[in-house]
Amino acid sequence: MKLLLIGKTGQLGGDILRNDTGHEIVAPDRQILDVTRPDSVATALLEHRPDAVVNTAAFHNVPLCEVDYSEAFRINCAAVRDLAVACREAGALFVTFSTDYVFGGEKRTPYLEDNRPAPLQMYGISKLAGEFAALSAAPDHAIVIRTCGLYGISGANSKGGNFVDKRIRDAKASTPLEMGCDQVVSPTWTGDLSRAVLQLIAHPSLRPGVYHLINEGECTWYDFTKEIYRILGLNIVVRPVDRKGLTGAMRRPLYSALANTKACALGITLPHWRDSLERYLRAKIATGPERP
Repeated sequence: MKLLLIGKTGQLGGDILRNDTGHEIVAPDRQILDVTRPDSVATALLEHRPDAVVNTAAFHNVPLCEVDYSEAFRINCAAVRDLAVACREAGALFVTFSTDYVFGGEKRTPYLEDNRPAPLQMYGISKLAGEFAALSAAPDHAIVIRTCGLYGISGANSKGGNFVDKRIRDAKASTPLEMGCDQVVSPTWTGDLSRAVLQLIAHPSLRPGVYHLINEGECTWYDFTKEIYRILGLNIVVRPVDRKGLTGAMRRPLYSALANTKACALGITLPHWRDSLERYLRAKIATGPERP
């Protein structure tokens, strides 16, 4: 397949480029293809004529979405709608990404693809709006992939790095660390996610709609942090803190683990989060970052 990739410098986009094993991928710079400019999207589709457009661009700084919600909707919803329309008109598959934050956290078992969304904050609301926009604008061409707690080699520039890298930096202070034990999530390595995405979009039985792709299992961010330090052999004191899902006045879902049922039925699954975390940390060490 010929893929047009949007967001090549991000964690997921970067790993899609690194882990591709056979597709032809075109990945224009943002100056060339700006998702907020429909004319640049139309030009790119006309020039490259891809079989599929993979959109990894997003406004995903959750607290900032509460303040700059117009920008959140511009990127997470309006731009997604415009991309979906352009793909529909070009006859191309449209693949975009959503989040566990479309759910409210009232369950205590992993959310299925068809469970009722109930976002608690502007980020989740804007991403859910983007889901509806994509599926409404291109019902026969749109694939929405929900995922959770991403971390990858490229880091997360808008958040000052990903969760794992921040915890490695915290370890250098050698002081007790407080970490939330209130949220249960499915942390996911973009190395594994990118491979699953490439498998999914090339699958002969793929149908339009919503899919969940996450590393298997669930944990709190406290559990996840403890596992980072265990793998690295670091004796760091981590203290659990129950923040009740609050960041200031903003609410996060207390439970947002996801279940992969639809992709699993196609034979596509990701490893357990512990296995993926260990492989990620080994990969980081191999690339030569300063060890804590």
